Amino acid sequence: MEEPDLSLEEKHAPDLDYQQARLAYSIIQSLLEHTRVVSDLIALMAQTLDEDTTKALTQTPVWTAYLDSRRAMERTRADVETFGKVMKQFSED
Repeated sequence: MEEPDLSLEEKHAPDLDYQQARLAYSIIQSLLEHTRVVSDLIALMAQTLDEDTTKALTQTPVWTAYLDSRRAMERTRADVETFGKVMKQFSED
């Protein structure tokens, strides 16, 4: 099946308009910031636990899931930085 003949402008037209992209970026930034604050709170709370409780906590599936999620959020943060650069280019065009 042949692709329809699109003009150059249509081929390079963004899928999101600028306002939608700004809103998406703002939402993602807010969620990442909330995640950072929650991680800081968890770290602070962990400091108040005694050694036995800390050891027991860190050997649970919940703790493992938390660490996996935290690593994923770090990768997401890098993706959001890339998205921010695209947003900057988008606003300049």
